[in-house]
Amino acid sequence: MLQIDQLHAYYGKSHVLQGVSFKVGQGEIVALLGRNGSGRSTTAKAIMGLVDCEGDMRFKGQSLLHRKPFDIAHMGLGYVPENRDIFPKLTVHQNLLLGLKGDKPAGRWHFDDMYQLFPRLRERQHTEAGVLSGGEQQMLTLCRTLMGDPELIIIDEPTEGLAPKIVELVGQFLRELRTRGVSVLLIEQKLTIAMQISDRALVMGHGTIVFDGTPAHLREDAGIRKEWLEV
Repeated sequence: MLQIDQLHAYYGKSHVLQGVSFKVGQGEIVALLGRNGSGRSTTAKAIMGLVDCEGDMRFKGQSLLHRKPFDIAHMGLGYVPENRDIFPKLTVHQNLLLGLKGDKPAGRWHFDDMYQLFPRLRERQHTEAGVLSGGEQQMLTLCRTLMGDPELIIIDEPTEGLAPKIVELVGQFLRELRTRGVSVLLIEQKLTIAMQISDRALVMGHGTIVFDGTPAHLREDAGIRKEWLEV
């Protein structure tokens, strides 16, 4: 579904991604792991057209290079950034409304689905998003992206700073995506959740992919974990 080949990305003269290659298949959860500064978030931004890049990026056979972010979103890719980006003065329900794509027919996700996945959002649906807790804002951002009915969703650090109970909810949310055939590229630092729910794990270091395999193989590869993941 998503195919990345020899992707290079830059911030000014800084060469951040240095030949990244990987793929994400239909209905697959792929975890992109690595230390801070390894290039994981830049990879997500490059896919979504938010940074200058070169190489070959294709989604369902169509090139993503040099497309505007809104065009990429309308192709069927969703993006949940690390900073959440909710609209603080709008209510929960209004934030969800903004996730809809006006030119698309009704997709596989509806308001009731969002409120069933995260009952707390139903309770807070008429509350301004700016007063929600960090965990509630993360739930809202995930659900707002789903309202656009993406076929593949890129999620950057969804469990950062969240309480264990909310982390568990996020894990359930990701499993539900898989059951509905949505592909996921999960950027995560917490190895536990990534290893539990992903079909494959990628490890990034210094702007390249240094490991691509199953979570089981990563558990067995102490050398990769020590060099590229452990503090």
